[in-house]
Amino acid sequence: MLIVMAHYDDIINLPHHVSKRHPQMSMWNRAAQFAPFSALTGYEDAIKEVNEIHS
Repeated sequence: MLIVMAHYDDIINLPHHVSKRHPQMSMWNRAAQFAPFSALTGYEDAIKEVNEIHS
């Protein structure tokens, strides 16, 4: 891990870029962009089903 981190020593402490042109996207909208690619599709339904069985 330390060897890999050494590759980024020159940029690791730079400030985060903030665009002057585009407003920052809300966390909700950023999360929504990736929702269709969720690896846990159906997870919530499975949890509800297990909860009903054990209730």
